[in-house]
Amino acid sequence: MSGAADGPMNQPDAVVTLEDGAIEASGRTIWRDVSVTVGAGQFVAVLGPNGVGKSTLIKAVLGLMPLSGGRLRVLGRPAGAANHRIGYLPQRRSFDPSLRIRGVDVVRLGLDGHRFGLPRPGRRSDQARHDRQRVEQVIELVGAGAYAHRPIGQVSGGEQQRLLIAQALVTRPELLLLDEPLDSLDLPNQATVAALIADICAQGVAVMLVAHDVNPILSYLDRVIYLAHGGAVEGSPDQVITSQTLSALYETPIEVLHTADGRPVVVGQPEAPGHHHDRHA
Repeated sequence: MSGAADGPMNQPDAVVTLEDGAIEASGRTIWRDVSVTVGAGQFVAVLGPNGVGKSTLIKAVLGLMPLSGGRLRVLGRPAGAANHRIGYLPQRRSFDPSLRIRGVDVVRLGLDGHRFGLPRPGRRSDQARHDRQRVEQVIELVGAGAYAHRPIGQVSGGEQQRLLIAQALVTRPELLLLDEPLDSLDLPNQATVAALIADICAQGVAVMLVAHDVNPILSYLDRVIYLAHGGAVEGSPDQVITSQTLSALYETPIEVLHTADGRPVVVGQPEAPGHHHDRHA
């Protein structure tokens, strides 16, 4: 388990502080005694094999799943109370190729998707102009300008993911929650999306990213939360991504090798990333 000696609740710059947390679902304990701290601007990965409750942790941060034990504060408030300051990208769903809605419209849904009907002509023109500018700004931020006006069903998986990240960023969140954003992407797209997320963190946004395969993001991470066997190990990548720690968590031999330039690579993971799903939702 992790956390400072005086407890994570006492760290003033923490964006997420979970202390001795526990979650139960269908009468079964998913995890317990889990302590996690996420600081402002940190890139934090939530890792582990299938079925250990990675997506459940994200839903707890959003206040969608109550704790059965422990304490959780998000942006200084109880979980769920500050969701307007959080960007959330759930597990990826494929868009039908025939879907005609444009990428720019998908991004705009992050601003006004909660509204019904069309605005009255001539009303709130300043706000409308501001909203258009903000949508254009985040599209440029994620590098999606070349295809944002194409139908979302006609762009590649990596391009769709950039547009969805832009949607999650459009409200200027302080915390970004990403559930398997690299799932089903090819290796080049995984690398480009991982680099994009690291750039977002560099602008002061804290990111919690659920992943099954750590390799595409390992070189960018500030901290790692590894869930297994109903508990968690949390710390810096150098502390957690070791052969000894991962082999114990997975209960199978895992090797952490290093490339010629010193980058760690995890080999021998027992499950493929494409088979992930949240069994506890």
